[in-house]
Amino acid sequence: MHNVAANPGTTWLIIGGWLSVVAALLHIACIFGGPDWYRFLGAGEGMARAAARGDLRPTLITLGIAAILLIWAGYAFSGAGSLPRLPLLRTGLIVITAIYLLRGLIFVPLHLWRPQHTDSFAIWSSLIVFIYGAVYAAGTFKAWRHLAP
Repeated sequence: MHNVAANPGTTWLIIGGWLSVVAALLHIACIFGGPDWYRFLGAGEGMARAAARGDLRPTLITLGIAAILLIWAGYAFSGAGSLPRLPLLRTGLIVITAIYLLRGLIFVPLHLWRPQHTDSFAIWSSLIVFIYGAVYAAGTFKAWRHLAP
């Protein structure tokens, strides 16, 4: 592991990692919370109804998303120097940052295209995910030279 104190992106990446952990835990909470949690957290009526029927698909999809978010947290913690260096660390952090930012920004053209689908959840979730991306971007940018192999 590299010198954490010398890495100016450490704080940002640790915050980003914990944000991803929280998102993963919220996804896992849906599984235990059932259909109402799926609805509240914006998974959609189809997922909520499938969960109510006992369909395994919502659980598998939700576990898959949670696993990806935990991997992303691992990359943030690795970039911060809190975990051993993961493969393709720079590339991974750039891709994760881009996905978070694009997910946050996609709201704008979708709202212009189909404003009838805009609700408070769409606005807030897009803003939150955009903030996640901004945190990852700041950490990755500040830590860039420390992320080199």
